Amino acid sequence: MKSPKFFTSITLLLIAVLLISSCAPKTSQAEPTKQEAVEATKPPVVEPTQAPQEKAKITLYYTPDEGSESSCWNDVSFIPFNEKSKTVTLEAVPQMDSWGTTRTALAGGAGPDVIMTPGPSFVYELVQAGQLMPLDDFATTYGWKDSFVPWALSLGEVEGKLYSLSAELETLVLYYNKTLFEKNGWTPPKTIEELWMLAEKIQAAGIIPFAHSNEGWRPANEWHVGEFLNHVAGPEKVYEALTGKIPWTDPDFVRAIDLLNEAQQKKWFMGGLELYYTTPWDDWHNALGSGEAAMNIEGTWSAYDINEVYFTEENGGNEWDWIPVPSSSGKAIFDIGIGSTWSINAKTKNPDAVAEFLTFWFSPEVQTRLLVECGAAPAPVRLEAEAMSGVDPRIASIFEEFTKASDKGDYGYTTWTFWPPKSDVYIWEEIEKVWAGEMTSKEYLQGLQDIFAVEFTAGEIPPIPKR
Repeated sequence: MKSPKFFTSITLLLIAVLLISSCAPKTSQAEPTKQEAVEATKPPVVEPTQAPQEKAKITLYYTPDEGSESSCWNDVSFIPFNEKSKTVTLEAVPQMDSWGTTRTALAGGAGPDVIMTPGPSFVYELVQAGQLMPLDDFATTYGWKDSFVPWALSLGEVEGKLYSLSAELETLVLYYNKTLFEKNGWTPPKTIEELWMLAEKIQAAGIIPFAHSNEGWRPANEWHVGEFLNHVAGPEKVYEALTGKIPWTDPDFVRAIDLLNEAQQKKWFMGGLELYYTTPWDDWHNALGSGEAAMNIEGTWSAYDINEVYFTEENGGNEWDWIPVPSSSGKAIFDIGIGSTWSINAKTKNPDAVAEFLTFWFSPEVQTRLLVECGAAPAPVRLEAEAMSGVDPRIASIFEEFTKASDKGDYGYTTWTFWPPKSDVYIWEEIEKVWAGEMTSKEYLQGLQDIFAVEFTAGEIPPIPKR
């Protein structure tokens, strides 16, 4: 498109041509009348030109990489969007605790235009508070139903309306120090029983069995609660409890929490509860990389850093690998998780502008770049087959095996994705009382059942995909 200045110049040029033409001598023209002479002295009328349209401005809060003021997201998405869009300018504001800052701002009646949460369970409370805008019309206008996989949009529904888009498809696996395993002749376990016997051997060798900590992110507690519920009791039982068919006090769930508590009491997690609560993020990951610790049950969100940051020459030059988190049945089970959700602030002045950005962000092209260049887990959108090229084969194999297991029905449920909000908070807060000996596993699960029953009756359960 030509600029407005171009059209203004052409208009003035045409007027000048007409003026020159009108002043040129004419061979057979009669003398002008008095009225014509007056008209000729009037200045030419110049039609006003349209001013350039001002771009709509929208804001977003994000947590930058490793405390810096820049992010791979910035280079891969934020800047390209602003360069491409003719109608919208995005201001991406770095915040060291973007979710906490967003939550506080929303409570005060403000907040960014783009709302990101740590998972679908958090969306419910925002919808109940009237802080999010329904997205159904935008989903139709921008064709989101065609770009997302079938079950993905349903995770963002509350009472039949779409309020959020799921990002960062994730699961949890067991990472292990392959060099350490080979040196000691340890075989990666497939069952819970094998895992328990191996942890005993590792501890006896003077090595920390699991590099785990919740310092800096207390909800990390729920990673372990969810894994033990799904992999000890089994995902079928978890599904039955989530759909109200059995209570959370079922004996298999009690056994799962008993085993998790046993691991803590045996000081398998980072060497004891005190260290579990106080060891910084980099320290416990470096312990895995250096061989001070042998294993780590964590999500795909850490695969890139484990590969690039913690298993390095400076950290001993060890190699890493992964296996599915062991289960009672020995099956390879992968729990489905959504790492974040994206919504539109109900008080935004530019909802269409936000929808335009969301369409760009969740496009297969951008999601592929985030995966390959930033190591970010992609959203559940339809990616091209070659999207995984350029990704470390071990990381690529996690998603490949995850897909195969999902197709066979061997998938479980992460707490932050499928539990209602109050139940989810209870899970990661109150489990610490079990570890402290202040309540039993059964009492803990009874408390969960009491809260869950209220939310279930009120219809506040996230959509649960049928098995």
